[in-house]
Amino acid sequence: MYYYPLQPPYVLLAIGIFAALSSGVAFAGTLKLIVQKWQNDGAENNSHSRLSNRGLLVPFLGISIGIGMFLCSGFEIFGFPPLLAYAVGVPVALFTSLLIWFQLGSMLTFMERQGMQSLNLDS
Repeated sequence: MYYYPLQPPYVLLAIGIFAALSSGVAFAGTLKLIVQKWQNDGAENNSHSRLSNRGLLVPFLGISIGIGMFLCSGFEIFGFPPLLAYAVGVPVALFTSLLIWFQLGSMLTFMERQGMQSLNLDS
């Protein structure tokens, strides 16, 4: 027997993708400001400076929550029961967000130790 939702959560799908995209724009702007400030202060030569990713936490949480909403409502639209959709969507979104957050932290630490030229992929 197939499960067909009576009213699929199209509104939650749209809200989730809007929240993720708008938080992504804020995240990109904040990251650019942090790196630009770090470069202008000459932090590559200063061993006491630290790249802080605390300012990135709120936009990143917005992206993660938006993607989680999008994923869960997408599962519901494609026929998953609501409980199963959230049981699959939330852990996937949470695990992926944690992996990306740790990768971002390690890249910022690497850039702080090695300098901006270490991220140049063209050479």
